[in-house]
Amino acid sequence: MSNLKDIQVKVYDNDLEKAMRILKKKIQNDGLFKRLKLKKAYEKPSEHKRRKQREALRRQRIAASRDRYRKR
Repeated sequence: MSNLKDIQVKVYDNDLEKAMRILKKKIQNDGLFKRLKLKKAYEKPSEHKRRKQREALRRQRIAASRDRYRKR
């Protein structure tokens, strides 16, 4: 997991709604929502291992898909 980093959003023309959308997107891309959701409840070691395996398989599928389209 990544360390806490500074996330800044500038508000232009008092457009707070747009700034909030940008902030939510940055937080989501950083993975903070996912980490908070995982820390909300205890996760058994077997569930942790299974989740990590699923995430690795998903990353492999995405990488394979990208490679397939780059070769064309």
